[in-house]
Amino acid sequence: MRLASWSRGDASSFGVVGTDGALYDVARRSGGRIGDLRGALTSSAGLAAFAGGAPDARLADVTLLAPIANGAKILCVGVNYPERNAEYKDGSEAPRFPSLFVRFPSSFVGHGTPIVRPPESRQLDYEGEIVLVIGRRGRRIAEAQANAHIFGLTLMNEGSVRDWIRHGKFNVTQGKNFERTGSIGPWIVPITAATPLGELTIVTRVNGEERQRGNTGTLMFPFARIIAYVSTFTTLEPGDLIATGTPPGAGGRFDPPRWLVPGDEVEVECPAIGTLRNGVEDEKV
Repeated sequence: MRLASWSRGDASSFGVVGTDGALYDVARRSGGRIGDLRGALTSSAGLAAFAGGAPDARLADVTLLAPIANGAKILCVGVNYPERNAEYKDGSEAPRFPSLFVRFPSSFVGHGTPIVRPPESRQLDYEGEIVLVIGRRGRRIAEAQANAHIFGLTLMNEGSVRDWIRHGKFNVTQGKNFERTGSIGPWIVPITAATPLGELTIVTRVNGEERQRGNTGTLMFPFARIIAYVSTFTTLEPGDLIATGTPPGAGGRFDPPRWLVPGDEVEVECPAIGTLRNGVEDEKV
C-alpha cells in the first residue's frame, strides 16, 4: 500500500495510490472522519478498505504534495553514513551521538514540483535520504521497541544552501530551511514485519547520472538507535518525520563543486519505496 497527499485545482486530499496510478480518496470515502494523512496514522480504520471500486482520480490528474505537510516535527540526522563522515577529511573519530537539526514544512515541496534555487546563493545542493514516518507516540523509547513506532517510510531530497550553512558558528538552520529547496515523497509506504530496514539501498541521480549510493546496513546510527536517542529529549508523535542521513557524493564534495542549476532533474530512489523526482528552477521574486 502507498499513501499520498495531493491537490487538484483548489482542493487537496489524500488517500491510497494503486499500483496502476489510481487514487482512492480516503478523506472523501471516510465521510471526512479521516481528514488528512497525518490523522490516518492513528485511525482505527483500515485504509486499504477504502481502496476499492472505481478510483477517484489518477496520478496524472493531480499534483502530489509532501505527504505530511503540517503539524509534524521534521528532524534530520547529519553525517550518518561512514563514507559521508570520511568525506570531511578532518581525522575525526566516528561520532558517539547523532548530529541533529530541524527543518520547517515550508522548505519542502512534493514529488514532481520543482525545487527552487534562491537568489541569495548559487550553492544549492542535493542530499538523498530515507525518512522514517512515526506512527506511535512515545518518549524515551527503548531501542528494542523502536521499530514498533515506525509507521512507514518515504524519501527526501534534503536540499541545502551550502554557503548559508556556514554563516553561523554552531548551526546549520538557515542553510537548511530556504523555502522550497527540498522535497519529500512521492508517498509513504507502510512497513511490515518483512521490510528490510537494515538493508535498504538509496540512490541519488542528477540528470540520470548516479551521484550517491548507500545502504542502511552501514549506518553509524541505525533507525532504532535514532528513535531511542531523539525520543530521549522530545516526545515523538504520529506523523513526525526523521530523515536518516545522506550517503557520500553530494555536489559540494566534488572538486570543483557541482551545484544544482535550473533545468536539472534530481531523482532519489529506494526500491522498497519508489522514486522521488524534482526539477530545479530559480525562485521567482
